[in-house]
Amino acid sequence: MQKAKLLGNVEKGLVFVVSAPAGTGKTTLVEMLLAEFSCVVKSISYTTRQPRSNEIGGVHYNFVEKQEFKDKIAFGDFLEYVKLYGQYYGTSRQWVEEQQRQGKHVVLVIDTQGALQLMPILKATYVFIMPPSIDELRNRLVKRQTETPKVIEERLAWARSEIEYSRHYDYCIVNDLLQNAYEVLRSIFIAEEHRIKR
Repeated sequence: MQKAKLLGNVEKGLVFVVSAPAGTGKTTLVEMLLAEFSCVVKSISYTTRQPRSNEIGGVHYNFVEKQEFKDKIAFGDFLEYVKLYGQYYGTSRQWVEEQQRQGKHVVLVIDTQGALQLMPILKATYVFIMPPSIDELRNRLVKRQTETPKVIEERLAWARSEIEYSRHYDYCIVNDLLQNAYEVLRSIFIAEEHRIKR
């Protein structure tokens, strides 16, 4: 008999939705999970925004024109989609379902708007990553040097409203110390795979 692993013992994978205000560290935490567990995959969202200098199409996002995105909406290709800061973001239904059939756990790293759309229609585990404070979040966004001061203030205003939505999630993790936050996230994935009642 084959020994059970911490993760990756199921025929059909689960879906995990991870949301957090920009700069909270959600991408770093999910990358740590992908590095440790080959059975965990991250959904690559479609977006109409321009790639940043360090971003690669098909790796970080699927970058498409607005018309192509609108066509995909019309064909029902997206599990969810949102318009944020004037740009569209969406999750491919077909890709998620295909990964699940292969026994992979799929992580959707999406905005709270998208997560709230999914809650009534998608069985998933919803995890919110909380910044230690708004001041700390501001410091992290400034350090990234990827946005103008005006955009940072817009993101902080949006972060306050996102934090309000955290009560709708199954779990909330405060990312104060990265390693501690990772241990909590990791334990949620392991516990959910071993859960009997859904």
